[in-house]
Amino acid sequence: MSTQLSEETEAETETERIETPGDRRRAEKKARNEQSTEAQESPETDEETVHLKVFRYDPEVEGKMEPRFDDFHVPLEKGMTVLDALMYARDRFDTTLTFRHSCRQAICGSDALFINGTQRLGCKTQISDLDGPVRVEPLPHAEVVKDLVVDMEHFYDQMHSVEPYFQTDDEPSDELEEQRQSRENREKIKMSTRCIWCGACMSSCNIAAGDNQYLGPAALNKAFRFAMDKREGEDMREHRFETLDQEHGVWRCQTQFSCTNVCPKDIPLTEHIQELKREAVKNNLKFW
Repeated sequence: MSTQLSEETEAETETERIETPGDRRRAEKKARNEQSTEAQESPETDEETVHLKVFRYDPEVEGKMEPRFDDFHVPLEKGMTVLDALMYARDRFDTTLTFRHSCRQAICGSDALFINGTQRLGCKTQISDLDGPVRVEPLPHAEVVKDLVVDMEHFYDQMHSVEPYFQTDDEPSDELEEQRQSRENREKIKMSTRCIWCGACMSSCNIAAGDNQYLGPAALNKAFRFAMDKREGEDMREHRFETLDQEHGVWRCQTQFSCTNVCPKDIPLTEHIQELKREAVKNNLKFW
């Protein structure tokens, strides 16, 4: 009788031990690991994947100094973007894979890449819109720092050279009064304000590739935004055209439309540059 009670007590104790929260978590983890092992041993052959061919280069690691392409097969999901696929490849297959990204909403401009031979934003480019394998490279005409990351310093220098900020001496008398702008003038410059400094247009420009001093489409578009803003006044406008109306300014543009074609914000960059050319000519006309 005592032996039977002892066995029942041990069984009850064992049951209680297994049912503790900690044991349940460990049991669930063990089950997941077993399922993962089974999946690796018998992979699903009907799972749809996307084939990525990703440019790799690391100048600081021996054996990786020679540029190459690595292949990744990422499970395809509905609505997956190139950035999503890259993040999956980095997190699941190779944590050394390096690329820039931030907002994932086509606003920050940090993930501009050369995808299937065209400058695009990784977060805006749907895998379903591309032919496979998806080839991902860093932006052309820029020094590669590592993998898909390029040096943007020259691009930023060109942008800052056109003084991309509002300047005026004609301020309202009341400090609480707004610096008003007409609806017509706002419409004129509206598209130029959408630039996100991604560098895709600069990378696509053959002139910028061969002329390191050329301001480039992004900087010229930013100059257009302020040169055409009537709130700055004529004196400031003339000052801006002194920068634009020079050998490596608007006159280097050969109207190839490559910048307009790749702009992720659909800014009519070439049209803006051509209008700056017309305004530069008018600015230099003398009738005496």
